[in-house]
Amino acid sequence: MVKIGLFGIGLDTYWIQFDGLLDRLNSYQQEIKVEMENYGATVVDAGMVDTVAKAREAGELLNKNGVDLVFLYVSTYALSSTVLPVIQRVHAPIVILNLQPVAAIDYKKFNALSDRGEMTGEWLAHCQACSVPEIANVFNRSGIRYHFVTGYLSDKQAWNEIHEWIDAAKVARTMKENNLGVLGNYYGGMLDVYTDLTQQSAVFGNHIDLIEMCELGGLRAEVTREEIEEKIIEFYKHFEVVPECTRDEIERAAKTSVALDKLVTSHQLGSLAYYYESQPGNEYENIVTSVIAGNTLLTGRHIPVAGECEVKNAQAMKIMDAFGVGGSFSEFYAMDFNDDIVMLGHDGPAHSEIAEGKVKLVPLSVYHGKPGKGLSIQMTVKHGSVTLLSVVQGKDDVFLLVAEGASVPGPILEIGNTNSRYRFKIGAKRFINEWSKQGPAHHCAIGVGHIAEKIKKLALLLNIEVVQIS
Repeated sequence: MVKIGLFGIGLDTYWIQFDGLLDRLNSYQQEIKVEMENYGATVVDAGMVDTVAKAREAGELLNKNGVDLVFLYVSTYALSSTVLPVIQRVHAPIVILNLQPVAAIDYKKFNALSDRGEMTGEWLAHCQACSVPEIANVFNRSGIRYHFVTGYLSDKQAWNEIHEWIDAAKVARTMKENNLGVLGNYYGGMLDVYTDLTQQSAVFGNHIDLIEMCELGGLRAEVTREEIEEKIIEFYKHFEVVPECTRDEIERAAKTSVALDKLVTSHQLGSLAYYYESQPGNEYENIVTSVIAGNTLLTGRHIPVAGECEVKNAQAMKIMDAFGVGGSFSEFYAMDFNDDIVMLGHDGPAHSEIAEGKVKLVPLSVYHGKPGKGLSIQMTVKHGSVTLLSVVQGKDDVFLLVAEGASVPGPILEIGNTNSRYRFKIGAKRFINEWSKQGPAHHCAIGVGHIAEKIKKLALLLNIEVVQIS
């Protein structure tokens, strides 16, 4: 579970001067903590920091607990000298909460107060903005990266931003804890797919496990008849198995699926990129031509699998899955200039949780561009808003490429692949030009809903760039 650090800041001089102010500000901080916990975060609350000594203690507490993200709540004016020591001790991104108690002071009620001291105390309870430029000044001069959320305690827009930051922190932690398997080798000649595995680990923090096909072959050889029958039941539960699927092909795919499950368990994989060609008639060819059904089941179980050994896209799929929006393996298929849409799909695997209807399991007499034949899947991504994501390895760095659009109804290519029609506000021609100009690999991950803002926050947490095509 994601760990969120929280601390408030104030000026200790005020507490003696203005009766009840500290308790009031602490209650606001408690509201923030409860809301974050209700959203599913584990909150490490360092309390009210109003002296340098408390700042050092707060920093040590947050650092000791290994928080993923820190929210600095500006409860009233505070000295920047009580802020810097906290941040210098915490190795986590910082979000400054500039949240007033209410949208605006009740001026009539405020000015009706008879005591100017009481009036000042009331003003100070709404004085969050006063410290914001001071803190930013010190952070800028100290080389500390930070972000703002500005609003008030019941501000839905502000809380939407906070929730997005928490979601992004969850995904960043998921990526850091993820084991990504690489099974086989790259599709030879797809230069765009080749990547720097060290750089991927450096950016996302995950472990990359290189796995031999012979290990999967060994596991497959040990699969029992009972396990095959149980897997076939699972196929019929999760897929619409079309009548053209032969019993032999279903059993072949089921046997490989059982072995894949064991491989994932053995290496504790959270994602997988694979490809292999082998030689005609070799056992490994038998395996690699029967993986799509099993890999689709794994993807639906939040272990996304990318074909053609597209490691970057396995990362993108994992990000989308961790955000809870799917992340289906896709590439550009065609363009319909009459309807101004772009078609994307792939021969699998797919993310069944974002399918429009039930995923079909269908036979293919040939895998285009690949050896052999076998079972594949056919599905369309749910109609409605979607987000496309690509992890791009540029000339000098890794960055995220994102676009928001819509999956729309209409005719598709019923060729035993995932296949969907997508419309973008900027039009098909401009979209394909601007997307391609960024230099991504020809694959991308597609999820449901519009989550570009969350992806941007994730990029900020990872300290990488993000480009949105819009």
